[in-house]
Amino acid sequence: MRFHKYQALGNDYLVLEPGDAELPGASVRAICDRHLGVGADGVLVEGATSDGRLAVRIVNPDGSEAEKSGNGLRIFARYLWDRGRVGDEAFDVATQGGTVRCQVRDGGRMVFVAMGAASFDSAAIPVAGPPREVVDEPLEVAGERMCVTAVTVGNPHCVVVVDEPTEALARRLGPALEAHPIFPNRTNVQFVRVVDRHRIVLEIWERGAGYTLASGSSACAAAAAAVRLHLCEGNVTVAMPGGELAIGVGAGLALTLLGPVAKVAEGNVAQELLDAVGPLGG
Repeated sequence: MRFHKYQALGNDYLVLEPGDAELPGASVRAICDRHLGVGADGVLVEGATSDGRLAVRIVNPDGSEAEKSGNGLRIFARYLWDRGRVGDEAFDVATQGGTVRCQVRDGGRMVFVAMGAASFDSAAIPVAGPPREVVDEPLEVAGERMCVTAVTVGNPHCVVVVDEPTEALARRLGPALEAHPIFPNRTNVQFVRVVDRHRIVLEIWERGAGYTLASGSSACAAAAAAVRLHLCEGNVTVAMPGGELAIGVGAGLALTLLGPVAKVAEGNVAQELLDAVGPLGG
């Protein structure tokens, strides 16, 4: 099984060449293991829609699937560019969370993605309870009461504005928020500090992956929430432990992101590793 490894602000993915679309969850868990496998924050598998359009399957390191990933899409776009499959022009990629438009820029070093529009609608996210916009809503988590803003950018997010986001805070409350009963499909979690009208800082607990250095969809969700809460406006720089992304929040909460991608390695997953998982893969 051939892989191509890339990282985007420390968020690393393995792109598998076409033909492994049915890769089972246990195989993904083994491949992504940082001690026993290749190591990654997820796996990207190229696919196609029923009408032949380019698509990508995004699999978390726990074997679950993600509807959309901003960093994953930038990495997938760079992979296609490296392989000569696309040029410098913009192109579309279908995901479970909707179709996005990508463009590789600056000789492959930067990738732009139009992520679609954010929504705070409880049914779209989804969030349990009556139909509503989930904005600055009180919620009790792990014995603590906080205000959360839930948003979908094609996948679910829970944004919490705090005085000081830290890794310890993300690790302590992130798992409880991810699996809170109010989120039937679980959720990604962002702890956000607003620096000024055009800059925020966040720590991330990613659904199916845990604590992570950066996330493109999380950056988009946090920026959209900050704008919806009237804390930010227009273009927002999102600073994460892995680096910064430029997020555009336009009319109708249309979101764009621009950030770096770098190639790390390529090679083959040893058959011995896959055989150890077993024939069914789990």
